Amino acid sequence: MSRYEFGIDFAAITAIDIHTHVHVDREGRHALDAELRAASAKYFKSPADQDSTAEGIAEHYRERNMAAVVFTVDAALAMKHPGNSVEDIAVLAAAHNDVLIPFGSVDPRRADALARAKSQLNDFGVKGFKFHPSLQAFQPND
Repeated sequence: MSRYEFGIDFAAITAIDIHTHVHVDREGRHALDAELRAASAKYFKSPADQDSTAEGIAEHYRERNMAAVVFTVDAALAMKHPGNSVEDIAVLAAAHNDVLIPFGSVDPRRADALARAKSQLNDFGVKGFKFHPSLQAFQPND
């Protein structure tokens, strides 16, 4: 396991994309189930087989002299779908730290949410967190 450390030459890049979803992890797990992938593709007018990986995102942004914040959403409780691995994304971001910045995600309703957040920060070096009330089934003002 590699803990993320910044490797980006911030003076040399032209931009940072601050909202970049990693849809598939190294184990082939998708962030969304098939039904939500299809609905997302229709809504955003994107390919139905959108399978962005951390490696593919790194290559895309490296070619454009840009960096990207990468993440997934821990929404297994509400979606009844295991999703992809936040920790895997952080490890891959560490391998591509010249262009990727990992954000963590924890479902705030999980019994182990605080422990997972601390692990993502301390063990994996995430630089922020992604919360998604509609996918994680909580109200923003909770």
